[in-house]
Amino acid sequence: MNAHQDDGPMHDEDEQHEHEGGPLAELVTLRDWLRYAVTRFNRAGVFFGHGCTDAFDEAAWLLLSTLALPHERLEPFLDACILGEEREALLAAIERRVDERIPTAYITREAWLGEFRFYVDERVIVPRSYFAELLEVGLAPWIDDPDAVEDALDLCTGSGCLAILMAHAFPNARVVGSDLSDDALTVALRNVEDYDLNERIELVKSDVFDALGGRRFDLILSNPPYVTADAMARLPAEYRHEPRMALAAGDDGLDVVRRILGEARGHLKPGGVLAVEVGHNRAIVEHAFPDLPLVWLAGRSGDEAVFVIRAEELPEQMP
Repeated sequence: MNAHQDDGPMHDEDEQHEHEGGPLAELVTLRDWLRYAVTRFNRAGVFFGHGCTDAFDEAAWLLLSTLALPHERLEPFLDACILGEEREALLAAIERRVDERIPTAYITREAWLGEFRFYVDERVIVPRSYFAELLEVGLAPWIDDPDAVEDALDLCTGSGCLAILMAHAFPNARVVGSDLSDDALTVALRNVEDYDLNERIELVKSDVFDALGGRRFDLILSNPPYVTADAMARLPAEYRHEPRMALAAGDDGLDVVRRILGEARGHLKPGGVLAVEVGHNRAIVEHAFPDLPLVWLAGRSGDEAVFVIRAEELPEQMP
């Protein structure tokens, strides 16, 4: 995560909005509002890290969602006039994003991983995971046959997004999504129901593996908390709207990862696969576990943020 945040100078015109007869009266079309939002975001130095990487994409997402327009079809609406009540809604959304630094996903109550849409609010972190693209190909070549996966676990499921992607990637799998947070599991249930996957996805409250007994899985995925103490202290304001327990993981960011590596073998079937996302902490992980034959997977961005290891390569118990 880029911990730099520049609040930027505030401008008089940004602080003195008038609904009638003022500067905003000149914002007639969606094109006008898009330009205005991009300028506000850039001047305020808002941070982009919850699904978008620049002011234009974030502004388009915020405006289209607020207007209930399809995200993939900006062009046909650019010259459409914005109605009075719509202008008030757009202004309110832009001001929340700039003044309160609320991530757009929380304002719109939606987040996307590829083509999959999920409900989100402040009870869960905004979905963002390298697993989304890895699951597009069924985690090949580590999973030889997606149809052969019968039992899969999404550890630290949060909004349930990865459990849902796993259910689609492995059509015959029974998927468990576990999390310690009751709030997160409530959000996850809503998403599971939205995708009509209640019969295939079981949600369990568990502190890592504690509530899973002797259950074993062909595949365990986890995007656990992994932010170091130093990085937590430098997080941009946008990330501070997210649940701290879903981000912070001790001084070196490995508090949860250590437990997963120490206990996963007892919950994997023979030949089973463990895959864990740790962001930019590869060097920290390799320093902490020099003897583990971890294999790092690169996404389309080239970042190697996910490691995989088979059951037989894991220790019976971490020293």
